[in-house]
Amino acid sequence: MRIRIATRRSALALWQARHVARLLEAAGAEWTLVEIAARGDLHPEQPLGMLGRAAFTRELDLALLRREADLAVHSLKDLPTTMTDGVVLAAVTEREDPRDALVGRRPLGWRDLPAGARIATSSVRRRAQLLRARPDLVIDAIRGNVDTRLAKLDRTPDWTAIVLAAAGLTRLGHGSRIGERLPIDIMVPAPGQGALAVAARGDDDGVRNLARRACHHDLTARCVAAERALLERLEGGCEAPVGGYAAPLGDGREIRLRGRVLSTDGSRCCDGELVGDAQSETGAEALGAALAERLLAEGGADLVAAARDQSG
Repeated sequence: MRIRIATRRSALALWQARHVARLLEAAGAEWTLVEIAARGDLHPEQPLGMLGRAAFTRELDLALLRREADLAVHSLKDLPTTMTDGVVLAAVTEREDPRDALVGRRPLGWRDLPAGARIATSSVRRRAQLLRARPDLVIDAIRGNVDTRLAKLDRTPDWTAIVLAAAGLTRLGHGSRIGERLPIDIMVPAPGQGALAVAARGDDDGVRNLARRACHHDLTARCVAAERALLERLEGGCEAPVGGYAAPLGDGREIRLRGRVLSTDGSRCCDGELVGDAQSETGAEALGAALAERLLAEGGADLVAAARDQSG
């Protein structure tokens, strides 16, 4: 079987697609990459919030639905919690380090940041959590792929550092640029960060089954299911800063889920953890929804409403 794999054109996206391709190849499939320009890549000057939640996935979904590709590979953190009609999440790969990384022009740790340091990030989640931990920081916007952002940092002396996903830096061979992998207490990752999503048409059972057999990592999928259920319930149709991270306990029958929702300026925060049975993705989703309800009741609803007002 020859599988056509849709991917964005960035170096990281191509790495991710080829990683999935190698897993499919090990299962006996042949493959071809179908490179597609996503809306988020075509408009690097626009804030992500203006481009919509499917900024990096919509065009790949359309390639699947037009039968121009059989599978699409995404960074799971970019995948909307509500997927395009006719497209399903066929597999979730084993997760790389989910943490966010602090990157300077020289080795730089969190405690090394001077008062009033300028940090660049495109993420409202990262911005809010940076300001929550250090209200003195100045946060600037930055867009572009990993190499573009590193180059911008190197030629912008006013910036002390940028924040990027550790997984992407490691995958592209830039692990030596990481000054510190930020602790979860400081920076709760984006739901799904570090894992890859393999999407397929819902009516293509043969390809879906192949992807699941070749690429799926059950423990990662259950952790991610909890995180995405948390996000889906907390977002409420707005762009509130939300972090979610689930980690297995013991033999993986239970997971500990950490959730955080913040005001956009980081001045207010609802934070919590919940441990529960996660022997199935359905059970993990129930755990995520339960923690979301707790956070909403403890003040998260007000934060979501404020974020909705600001984005509207």
